[in-house]
Amino acid sequence: GIQPIMGCQVDLAYDPAAPGEKIRLPAPVVLLAQNERGYENLLMLNSHLYLNSNGEVPQVQISELLEHAEGVICLTGGSDGPLGRLLQAGQLAKTQSLAIKLAQAFGDRLYVELQRHPSEDGIVPDAERLSERGLVELAYSMDLPLVATNDAYFDQAKMYEAHDALLCIADGSYVDQQEPRRRLTPQHYLKTPAEMAILFADLPEALENTVEVARRCAFKAYTRDPILPKFADNEVDELRRKSNEGLKQRLAVIQHAVSEKEYQKRLDFELDTIEGMGFPGYFLIVADFIAWTKAHNIPVGPGRGSGAGSLVAYALTITDLDPLRYGLLFERFLNPERVSIPDFDIDFCMDRREEVIKYVQQKYGRDRVGQIITFGALLSKAAVRDVGRVLQMPYGQVDRLAKMIPVEGVKPVSIEKALADEPRLRQEAKSEEVVDRLLNYARQVEGLLRNASTHAAGVVIGDRPLEQLVPLYQDPRSDMPATQFNMKWVEQAGLVKFDFLGLKTLTVIQNSIDLINRTRKLHINSKGHRLYEPKPGTEGDINAIPLDDTLAFDLYSAAKTVAVFQVESSGMMDALKRMKPNCIEDIVALVALYRPGPMENIPKYCEVKNGISERELLHPSVDHILDETQGIIVYQEQVMEIARQMAGYSLGGADLLRRAMGKKIQEAMDAEKPKFLTGAASNDVDEKTANDTWDLLDKFANYGFNKSHAAAYAVVSYQTAWLKANHPVEFMAGVMNCDLHLTDKLAVYFNEVRKGLELVFTPPCVNRSQPCFDVLEGALVYGLGALKNVGTEAMHLVVDGRAGKPFVTLFDFARRVDLRRLGKRPLEMLARAGAFDELDRNRNRVFKSLDALVGYSTVIHEQRNSNQVSLFGEAGDDLPEPRLSLVESWLPAEQLGEEFKAIGFYLSGHPLDDYSSALRRSGVITLDQLLEKVKNGPLVA
Repeated sequence: GIQPIMGCQVDLAYDPAAPGEKIRLPAPVVLLAQNERGYENLLMLNSHLYLNSNGEVPQVQISELLEHAEGVICLTGGSDGPLGRLLQAGQLAKTQSLAIKLAQAFGDRLYVELQRHPSEDGIVPDAERLSERGLVELAYSMDLPLVATNDAYFDQAKMYEAHDALLCIADGSYVDQQEPRRRLTPQHYLKTPAEMAILFADLPEALENTVEVARRCAFKAYTRDPILPKFADNEVDELRRKSNEGLKQRLAVIQHAVSEKEYQKRLDFELDTIEGMGFPGYFLIVADFIAWTKAHNIPVGPGRGSGAGSLVAYALTITDLDPLRYGLLFERFLNPERVSIPDFDIDFCMDRREEVIKYVQQKYGRDRVGQIITFGALLSKAAVRDVGRVLQMPYGQVDRLAKMIPVEGVKPVSIEKALADEPRLRQEAKSEEVVDRLLNYARQVEGLLRNASTHAAGVVIGDRPLEQLVPLYQDPRSDMPATQFNMKWVEQAGLVKFDFLGLKTLTVIQNSIDLINRTRKLHINSKGHRLYEPKPGTEGDINAIPLDDTLAFDLYSAAKTVAVFQVESSGMMDALKRMKPNCIEDIVALVALYRPGPMENIPKYCEVKNGISERELLHPSVDHILDETQGIIVYQEQVMEIARQMAGYSLGGADLLRRAMGKKIQEAMDAEKPKFLTGAASNDVDEKTANDTWDLLDKFANYGFNKSHAAAYAVVSYQTAWLKANHPVEFMAGVMNCDLHLTDKLAVYFNEVRKGLELVFTPPCVNRSQPCFDVLEGALVYGLGALKNVGTEAMHLVVDGRAGKPFVTLFDFARRVDLRRLGKRPLEMLARAGAFDELDRNRNRVFKSLDALVGYSTVIHEQRNSNQVSLFGEAGDDLPEPRLSLVESWLPAEQLGEEFKAIGFYLSGHPLDDYSSALRRSGVITLDQLLEKVKNGPLVA
């Protein structure tokens, strides 16, 4: 019931200089929204302030302020404002001129602002005192109203020191430094009416006008209905047409999970729901940019989140998961009994995600598409560390104090709670004054916003320029504007969020398929055997591979899942060995179960699946719902189905029940339980079974996983397992190309190539390697760009110089590749890695001769570039070859050490290879062997 005063303080660009001088400084004015038009003008001004700043201090030009004055109340900013500063600079004529412009634009909505921030002895600063006299005279001479304000930065005067520490955190200074920037005093707090009355007792009119200003601010922002661009003249008809056509195309190539009549019935229900909730346009917009994405061969995930439960989405090719095949529920995505904006989460290839966003910008207009801001809060541990730094306390002491703060879940507890729960922290505060000061400041700044960034995936699309709906700002790391409102507020403003996520695995899959397509089709393996028979139009489509491939499930069961999506951790590998999955439903269940809480049911799932123990039964009316999960509630959708089958809930009502249980909304649960028990009784379920089922649902609603998401990610996991099992060389090359510069990961992957899969590989070689990992004659070829400190761009010079014709000698290499452009450091890495072994096997000689080779190459390429003919032949081709260094080859251990420097792991051998037989005889085993023994049972000394 409280009327908000909506406004902002902006810096006005003004010129305090005398004629001929070039001084231009910003000064603050306060702008308040009097009505809706004023609010719209504030949005525009605030947006332009940031979008036009070009990395400088955001400020608004006077012409722009005057243009957007309608419906806005303007306070002139006190002694720090443009009028106050002009008066302090002695620019009386400019003061008068600016005041006239403001008065003409704002009329009776212009108030001359006065501020007084006296010191402890009651003396007002000179700047405020001197400018105030001129401001009062100006107001009286122009018949402008005065208004008294206090420039408040904190709630109480005692918070001044903590606020000062916060400013130091922001600009990297120290509390004990006295700098001119510190214009604030302990008086810059939120004063009471009584304190303001004393402060301005000589100007009661200025105080009275504060109430008048508040009364004039009559605008209150309201929650808008979703605003989307109009996609078609009749979006309802367009959605129905596209959905029905799309379903026919889908049914022509898939194996039907149910009858075509059932598919149509489900489609019609979803379309009726979407139409009734007013979201046909949303589905059409998403379908459009997904269609564009696929038409441009940009990989898109088969689904993500609850959106995979929509048959309309499947028909429109937004998703590639048949929801009826997996038993997915539309109501989990869009509940007809709870109106909320649909939210498709869509995964794109991480390398080409930006292309999709640019398409959306081009289609709907750059000014109608934006990112969403996110704010990072200063949590307790960070607050302690930051305040400790600005207090110049020893790092070790501050680090020790921060580590005393416990962590609950993923976040540290508050400092208040840490002091209550951790006696060591309390003792430190009691025994040392600086620690008490640190914790006092940190407690006050804790929870404040520390930084602004942008949502990793969220993009909003409007039907008009976004600045008409929300304020915008420009993130320096992006060329696309972002909203100043966070995700919650943009939704209230009517904007709808679309999630454009980047998923590396999709890039891996596409990399692999591209390599496969160079020599054969996706459905044919390296030996020429057909893996499956693709239906017309699905050749090369990873979403069309069969989901019952024996090799893929053998790979899962043996836990050979390095680089396989979702299941490459050691814990997942253990679960796979126990589970021995043999169908896609097992992978779906594992993706859902492998989380804190639900994972305690993995042993039970495996035992029931493999016939070691019997499954538990609930009631004949619902037991079939849990068949696919061995009698365990794994999915949220199962909670919904049980409520429907046992207690007669609609799926929409069951979703509301699931939400209440999952979020532990006690009031809603208290209201639902009698309804559930009554519904169960009407279906002849006895009271004890009904109560037991309720308790079970209550427990698992919190743990239950979204089946739509689990199914979609299980399919992506299966696709990577299928590729690894059937096209291992291309798959591993695709994987390694996505982590080209992550040496630790490459070491793991290469170990899998060499030992896990026993694949043939070619080490780095200037005659065979590409900048990225490649496949040549069935062997995995090491990518030159994966070497340390080289970069793929430099390695393209090598490949371009090779131009399909192998290098013959080091001098041939120097003649065909401009080594000066390539750089000394990359050349050293190539030599260390053995990339020149085909030209000269003495790596030490190559390494020591690099300076001579670079000089030789430089002369040749300089002459070519200047079109000169040398004394020794055209473009220096007959320039005498320099002498190579006369040095012995590196010793084996030295050579391995140099190789390690370039590659990051041992490739051609290992320093312990010469001792392997002796170590085996002595009973020494590798770490991998030790871990395997531990998994198979306890070790006995």
